[in-house]
Amino acid sequence: MTLVQELNDLHTSYVEAINAAVARDDLAGAERLAETYDDEAVQLIAERENKTHLLPIRRPQSPDTSLRRLARRLRVARAA
Repeated sequence: MTLVQELNDLHTSYVEAINAAVARDDLAGAERLAETYDDEAVQLIAERENKTHLLPIRRPQSPDTSLRRLARRLRVARAA
């Protein structure tokens, strides 16, 4: 399996988990899942590229990623 396929599978599994959390009204859990996805994706890339010596990667306190934006949109939509 290629790295891109693994990342796609990881992303899909997290989208499903986030959607399930939102369906349970667990918006904080959805946001935690989005954060965890970021960490797992970076770890997977580092391992596959033999760059684990560069970890941990220092990032902005709250990076704006696609899954985090999804969790925020779902939270806002649910609140409306």
